[in-house]
Amino acid sequence: MSKNILIVDDSESIREVVSFTLENEGYSVLVGVDGKDALKFLDGSHIDLIITDLHMPEMNGIEFIKHVRAMEQYKRIPILFLTTESQTSKKMEAKEAGATGWIIKPFVPAKLIGALKKVLR
Repeated sequence: MSKNILIVDDSESIREVVSFTLENEGYSVLVGVDGKDALKFLDGSHIDLIITDLHMPEMNGIEFIKHVRAMEQYKRIPILFLTTESQTSKKMEAKEAGATGWIIKPFVPAKLIGALKKVLR
């Protein structure tokens, strides 16, 4: 059975590249255009991992992670931040909110897959 990965990013091109990369590796992909939109997938559906951007309209990545971590079913799910931010303070804020790891854009597909394999069970 393939792993279900939720991608949350307001950039259509990033969503397409990440989806393409993951689907080529055999993953099933769900896509949210921002944190608020992605909440619709947290309805009891099985999700193995979340990849989220930081800067998004409606609900940013930090707020989204806090929502995810507040839900019993999803509080232990790995969450990777995929963002242009590289500041230590932002990394700490994301980690405190519950992020598992951090990937800087632009990303190398092989590094993204490598990061996924490290955190997926």
